[in-house]
Amino acid sequence: MTTTVSIDTLQNTLRRVLGERIQQLDLALGELTLTVTADDYAQVALQLRDHPELSFEQLMDLCGMDFSSYKDGGASRFTDGPRYAVVSHLLSLTHNWRLRLRVFAANDDLPQVSTITPVWNSANWFEREAFDLFGIVFEGHNDLRRI
Repeated sequence: MTTTVSIDTLQNTLRRVLGERIQQLDLALGELTLTVTADDYAQVALQLRDHPELSFEQLMDLCGMDFSSYKDGGASRFTDGPRYAVVSHLLSLTHNWRLRLRVFAANDDLPQVSTITPVWNSANWFEREAFDLFGIVFEGHNDLRRI
């Protein structure tokens, strides 16, 4: 019961704080996934960290994703969308909340999103890994090279 109340509170807070920047907000299996556009990604990350009602102080993980195999597997929701995405898992120690932040790269031929290393320094290695494995370019990353 507490988990549901907490997730409902987080969902309502995200809607109030981020408003139109939310492209999609999904609740599945007790977890929230916030999807934003590539243009809003860095600014939303900053708001998620700095807004006192959110306070996502910690980036737990960041990974690149290739949705090309979903197109053949019958997952119709990804058949017409972009191929590459970056997914981050965030933790608010203050509120005991977890959130998945997802952004799709607009261009499949040159997947590119902003770096969030200035927001969470721990993104540095994860972004390099996503660049190395998927070719996703993190614009503004100060040391984007193969691992």
